[in-house]
Amino acid sequence: MDGDPLLAVRLNLGKLRHGVADPTHRRLSEGQWWRASRTPEGPATSVWVALPEGVRVQAWGPGAEWTLEQAPRLLGAEDDPSGFEPRHPVLLAAARRLHGLRIGASDRVHEALAPACLEQVVTSDEALSAFRLLVREFGEPAPGPARDPGSSGYGLRLPPDVATWARIPSWRFLAAGVEQRRSAPLVRCSVRGSALERLSGRRSSDVDRALRSFPGIGPWTSAEVRQRSHGDADAWSIGDYHVGGHLSYALTGVKGDDDAALEALEPYRGHRFRVQLLIELTAPRPPRRGPRMTLPTHTPRATRGRS
Repeated sequence: MDGDPLLAVRLNLGKLRHGVADPTHRRLSEGQWWRASRTPEGPATSVWVALPEGVRVQAWGPGAEWTLEQAPRLLGAEDDPSGFEPRHPVLLAAARRLHGLRIGASDRVHEALAPACLEQVVTSDEALSAFRLLVREFGEPAPGPARDPGSSGYGLRLPPDVATWARIPSWRFLAAGVEQRRSAPLVRCSVRGSALERLSGRRSSDVDRALRSFPGIGPWTSAEVRQRSHGDADAWSIGDYHVGGHLSYALTGVKGDDDAALEALEPYRGHRFRVQLLIELTAPRPPRRGPRMTLPTHTPRATRGRS
């Protein structure tokens, strides 16, 4: 394959995993991952192993064939970095260090949308916890080795299907720490989940317009989805609590807001998410001088306390 097999697996499986305890993904090492997902052909369990000559992928379940056919896209085989010309010293160093970086596409819009909705306007810890709890309660065991106690993939779970996400009652979301501001957009989009999945073959700009037509889905959520589902090299995480400051600090030496990041990223339009990845993977973060974002205390899960 074109690029670095180890980097392809670590980057592209890593950005689909939502925390180290995500029940749908398991990392055994940097170059060996398990994944449970829902495909257009049905559920699938897959294992991905980086080798010197490429990546070996095995899959089980009704969606196994689709998973194998789609694997090169997920690993970034169709990413085209040819128009990217790093000029800044930070980017030049990062591009040399991560030579062969390719951005993959999962082709699963709703699978990327559900956790993105849960991650809106909260800390990572709370969002990851909510996703884990909801998958364990409303997902189901993945096929094949995920059901074999002797397998390193044992216990993997499929995320809920779109119909299940649409039926989860508000009180169950609240029990997982998800207030209506985040659960309502997820439920609304899940009702139209089949239509959303048909966007997989559309241009990323069309997907952006379609997603943002739903109340509660803004530019950040849309970008997070398109990064994963479409491998959109330009869909940087605008509106993120940390990203704008990190990018502006790396490219200008001064931590700024999203407007400052937009200005610094303008020379790289078309590859702004590629720039974000290079900086996040290699550049130091700006020093923290302000208050840290706090966990909410108004949901049932929050009032039970956290360790």
